[in-house]
Amino acid sequence: MSEVVHTVSGQVAYLTLNRPEAMNALTPDQRNRLIALLADASADPSIRAVVLTGTGRGFCAGADLRSGATTTGERVAGDVARTIRLGAQRLIAAVLDCEKPVIAAVNGTAAGLGAHLALACDLVLAAESARFIEVFVRRGLVPDGGGAYLLPRLIGPQRAKELMFFGDALTAPDAERLGLVNRVVPDGELEKTTREWAQRLATGPTRALALTKQLVNASLDSDRTTAFAAEAAAQEINMTTEDAREGVASFVERRSPEYRGR
Repeated sequence: MSEVVHTVSGQVAYLTLNRPEAMNALTPDQRNRLIALLADASADPSIRAVVLTGTGRGFCAGADLRSGATTTGERVAGDVARTIRLGAQRLIAAVLDCEKPVIAAVNGTAAGLGAHLALACDLVLAAESARFIEVFVRRGLVPDGGGAYLLPRLIGPQRAKELMFFGDALTAPDAERLGLVNRVVPDGELEKTTREWAQRLATGPTRALALTKQLVNASLDSDRTTAFAAEAAAQEINMTTEDAREGVASFVERRSPEYRGR
């Protein structure tokens, strides 16, 4: 059985981490597979939304530190930074840069890189039993995989430091209260709710959603002048799409739009 299960249904790509015995801790091969599948989804016009989830009790317990990493032996200067840059950071960037909306369906524990993988997604649905843990401090490590970039932008620096300094498990309801999660649902309803949200996205104006994602993500690092210019340019580009013409025509004709993702 594949350690990353890839299925497509209703123009939605479902990417499921499938190492339940290891709480879906990510191996380098799994990480690289996810990066490739996200790139494929970006480029494939038949895919209009992506869902990331896991099997078993864990969404993702972070990087698999038992898959080859070691604290013994001579360490060459630059190795750690290079590994993080080409590994964890590349995975988070693949989610942020994916041109299709990405939903995290957090079915259980999301720890370390696993938490950042979920929080990099555009929308986060969490089962009531889910937990989010900034586990790095427990191992004497600095948060990597984009954590110090993502968390302050989502919940502000004070809350981000609290989570990262203490490494306490955050329940799904508390994560929702802080703004890390869009919606908490009963465990038995996570798959159903995820499919409903994914189908809504998959029938939307796909290019407009991609441009909207880019604008929102970039706005966090932009001044007003730059953000306004990017917004105007994005709308100029978007107005050349079939979906934009369909959206305007459907409004004029007083009917529901039928978007084709083009």
